[in-house]
This record gives sequence, structure tokens and C-alpha cells, in this order.
Amino acid sequence: MQDGAPFAAEERVSGLRPEFAGSSSGHNTTGGENVVTATTGGLHPFTGKQNWSEETPLLPKNGSLSGDNESVDEEEWDGRAYLDQLPWYKRPSIYWVVPPYIIAMLAFGGIIVPKINLILELICKQYLAEQVLQDPNMTIMPVVFGGENPQCRIPEVQSRVSQFTLYGNLIMGILCALTSPKLGALSDRYGRKPILLLSSAGLLATEVVTIIAGKYPDQVSVDWILFGYAIDGICGSFITSMALSYAYATDCTPPANRNVAFGYFHGSLFTGIAVGPIIAAYVVKCTGSILSIFYVALGAHLSFMLFLALLIPESLSKSRQHEAREKHRAHREAQGPSSDWINQLRHINLIEPLKVLYPTGEGSSPALRRNLLLLAGVDFTIFGIAMSAMTVVVIYSNFQFGWTTFESSRFVSIVNACRVSCLLLVLPLVTRIFHKRRSNPHGNMGSDLLDLSIIRIAVFFDTLAYLGYTVSRTGLLFTISGVIGGIGGMASPTITSALTKHVSSNQTGQLLGATGLLHACARIIAPTIFQGIYSVTVGKFTQTVFLCLTVTFAVAFTCTWFVKPHGEFQI
Repeated sequence: MQDGAPFAAEERVSGLRPEFAGSSSGHNTTGGENVVTATTGGLHPFTGKQNWSEETPLLPKNGSLSGDNESVDEEEWDGRAYLDQLPWYKRPSIYWVVPPYIIAMLAFGGIIVPKINLILELICKQYLAEQVLQDPNMTIMPVVFGGENPQCRIPEVQSRVSQFTLYGNLIMGILCALTSPKLGALSDRYGRKPILLLSSAGLLATEVVTIIAGKYPDQVSVDWILFGYAIDGICGSFITSMALSYAYATDCTPPANRNVAFGYFHGSLFTGIAVGPIIAAYVVKCTGSILSIFYVALGAHLSFMLFLALLIPESLSKSRQHEAREKHRAHREAQGPSSDWINQLRHINLIEPLKVLYPTGEGSSPALRRNLLLLAGVDFTIFGIAMSAMTVVVIYSNFQFGWTTFESSRFVSIVNACRVSCLLLVLPLVTRIFHKRRSNPHGNMGSDLLDLSIIRIAVFFDTLAYLGYTVSRTGLLFTISGVIGGIGGMASPTITSALTKHVSSNQTGQLLGATGLLHACARIIAPTIFQGIYSVTVGKFTQTVFLCLTVTFAVAFTCTWFVKPHGEFQI
């Protein structure tokens, strides 16, 4: 099999199973011929001519091109055998991970607003100190951490904060882009748990640095928080943590249910973002210290790491880990010896992980590549906007409406409560009603119509939300727009689920590593653009950034209509 060509066909026409022939298993002749065509790279097996159509399945019905000619029970998922042989306390399941993951996400969501406001107050303190040095007769009000601080609501401070958070995202994004694909590949070879522990350790260390900078503002520069961003990026940040959670779910969840499983993890994320800020607001209000919530977050991260290390079973079997290590070793040997560090550097290709999104070997097709690229592109756009808009919304609401940590946290909680409701209630209900699992439990047949419908509806509502942000001039309308955007939360897990249906099961880590790379790049590019726009337009036409975000979402919505379904869809 050619490296980077995940769909290389190894079955031969003479060895096709009866169900592929379309005559002995209830399939019609055309359907069986289409499957054969899919396994031969789009060539008709007898004429040698291209025979692709929009109805041609992207992969054979066993979800693999391994050449195995033994019959497969279509009602069985190929990961079931491994799970059934394990005792219950060693059997991987998303229900082991979701409860402690919610706790970790509560910590993650709880510090979003306080961290931005802490950075704002530290930079404001620094800016006002500079002004006093220039004009000793100038009288300024002291900056109270966690207070209202109206003296900080000026364009100069807002611009500095936007630039600072931009630098932080750049540092984290660049380092995460370098490490995330490697960590994803390592999880294929050594298991999901060790890499999840590493990414959690990075989040823990980041908050330690933030606490030090906030506790000793006169001795420790605010720039040390950038060092915290660097630590987080090296460890993969929450981007890798989210990707590995998806990989864990993929290992132990049948493909037909993966969008729901991914929805649970996204629901956990947005539960943290919804409930965490309001808990943080009351913690800060009761303790009178903005740093108190960071201590609570440290305890939550430590609890998650202990639960992960001691109780949660590994989802990747030893045999699959060994197989991945052997494949990696064979690939390294095929590259030939690297006698010195110069030759080793020549083998480094930062975009190599993205090859999984553009398969070119036997068994691939233009339809497959189109779907993978478009889905990955829409996912890149959604994630990038989410990362850049979150910070801009908090800074903008402080400037436009005078919202403090309490009001901003309440807004974030309301908006994300709507997202959680859609992810934990609406998405599973819709999937149960419309997505019957009778067809292809292996799932690697590409996106079905239900996936695409959910994605299109979600992206459309996100577009409406950012249009609402653009035209809103009161806090109430701004909040209503955010609630409308909550429906858009269903897009990301559904896209990830759809992507996994386009690759074989032994490439899940590679695929999610590639999406992790794209997310890291999005964390670099999107904040650079949109926070840069906010920085130069604040105080002039401040809503410019939301107008640009609306247009970007509209483009993503248009792209979803070029993704074509290739699976079976039953109502």
C-alpha cells in the first residue's frame, strides 16, 4: 500500500465476495458493480474505464480495503469482538470519559472570561503606569482586579489587549500545529491515555503561570502569560485533547453512532463553557479575588488527570498499537538511513499529515477527495471563527455595553446552554429518528444526507447569529443573536463524524491528527485576521469584525452544498 493513500485497493476481481457481485445477497447488479468500481480506483473491473457516479460508494461495504475475502456479518461492527472479550471495568466506553471530561471542561470554560479580564486589567495597569511616567501630574484611578475599572474602557487599552491575545494565540497555534499531528500519530502507536495526560498537563502548567502573573503583577510581567501559551501549545492544547477524545470515542463506538458520541464530547465542552463562566462569576464575586477561580481550575485539571490515569481504560488494543508501531517502523526503514541531522531535517514535512485528506492511490476517487477537502475546509473555518470570535465578543461587550466579568460570564453561559441543549438533546433525537442503523454499520461510505442536512442547518444559523451581532446595539439583542448561534454547535461534531466515515478504521488517529493540524493553523490564521481587524477598527466602526465573520460563515455555508452524499440514507 502506498503511504498516504489510505484507500489503496488490494482486493482482486476474482476474489470478490458474493455481496459485491450484486447477485447473491439481495443487492442489485448495478449496486454491486459500483462497489467493485470503488475498490479499483474508479475503473470498471472488466472494461478498465472510469465508472464513477454520485451514487458510487466511497469505500466497499466492509469499510476496509484490506483484501480480506472472508464473509462479514453486516449487522456487526468490526470493533465489537475486542470490546466483548473485556470485563466491564476494563471495557472502554465514552461513559467512562464524559463525566470527568465535563469537570475538566468546566475548568476550561470557567477561566475563559476571567483570564481575558485579568489580561485586560494587567495590561491596563501597565498602560496607566506608562502614562504616569510620561506625565507625573496625571491622576489615575487604581486598577482593581475583578472590579469594573471604567478607566480601562478606552480604545488604547482595548487595542493592546486584542494584540496581546493575538500574540498568545499565534504562539500557541504555531507550536500546536507542530506538535498536534505528531501527538495524534503517537496515540495510534502507544494509546490515547498517555497523550491525553500530556495535553492535560499543558493546561495545568498554563494556569500555574497565569496565577503567578496575576498574584505578583509588580514583580512578574504580564508577558509571562505568553510563556504559558507556549507551554500549552507544546503539549497540544485543548485541540489535541479534543481530537484524542474523538479518537477514543471512535475506538469504542460504532460508526452509525459516532456523531452522537462526538456530540457528547462537544456537549461537555459547551457545558463547561456555559456553566463554567457563571460558576466562575459567583466564585469571584463571593471571594472578591479573580485569582480564586484559577485555583479551582487547577483542582479540576488535577482530578481529571488522576481519574484518567487510574480508572479510565485504554481504548486502543495492544494489537492495534503494535500494528501501528510496526507500520511506522517499516515506513521509517523504507525512507532509508539518515546519517546526520541535515538528512533528518530533509525528511521533515510539516504538511505530510494532511495527505490523508487527499488520497491518491488505488481505491481513491475525485468524489472522495472533494468531500474530504470540503468538509475539512468548513471545519477549519468553523473552528477558526470560534477561537477568534470568543475573545472578540468578550472584549467588544466590555467596550460596547460596559459588561463586567459577571455580565460577560452570564452571556457566555446563556449562549452555550443553548449549544448544550442542541448537542445533548436535539442531535441524539434527530439521529435516532432519521438515521436508521440498518445500512452499513461499518459506516465508511462517506457522508449521508442526514449528516449534510445537520451541517447545513447549523452553519446557516451561525451565519444568522453573526449577522445579529453586527446589527445589535443593545445587550438584549446581542444575547438573542448568541442564542440563535447556539444551534450552530451541532456542525462541528457532525463534520468530524462525517470525516471518519471517509477513512478506514486504522487511520482514525492520522485523520484526527490532520484535523488537529488544521485547527492549530486556524488558531493562528483566524485570530490574526479577525482580532487584527478589531484592533484597527475599535472606536471607529467597531462592528466591522462581525460583518467579516458573517461573510466568512456565508462562504462556508455555500461550500457545504458541494459535499455530496455517497452513503445509504433511510427514513
